[in-house]
Amino acid sequence: MNRDAEKIIEALTRAGARLALAESCTGGMLSSAITDVPGASLCFEASLVTYSPEAKASILKVPGSVLALSGAVSGPAAAAMAEGALAVSGADIACSVTGVAGPGPDLDGNPAGLVYIACSMAGHETETRRYSFSGDRKAVREASVRNALCFLAEYLAKRGIS
Repeated sequence: MNRDAEKIIEALTRAGARLALAESCTGGMLSSAITDVPGASLCFEASLVTYSPEAKASILKVPGSVLALSGAVSGPAAAAMAEGALAVSGADIACSVTGVAGPGPDLDGNPAGLVYIACSMAGHETETRRYSFSGDRKAVREASVRNALCFLAEYLAKRGIS
């Protein structure tokens, strides 16, 4: 079990806050890491795996302008995914992951290993981080999950939820 996932579940449960996730390249792996923790049901609201740009737009309401101007693998898309997860789930906090797992670049020319992770909370600024991971598809996806959990734990702590 991941220690960051445990810390997230403990902090959210103490705060009475609910979490939503929006995943693309991780395909549900982040949700799996969260639900591996006993007690996750006390604070985990929803997970939305939106792999295609069309799903990001229709399910998470990522604006078409964001997808057209920045692409589905971008900081603005990750931020809009997290904000969309908040809106559609009714959760208090959301984290999103979008990227290119590989083995090669995506159709927009983004290199394998390029990943954006965003965290959002109602009434607070959405934060986005850019990562460049190496390795095969599995390694990129696993690194994305580890870094998303670490980022989310830091994001919560910075807002007094720890």
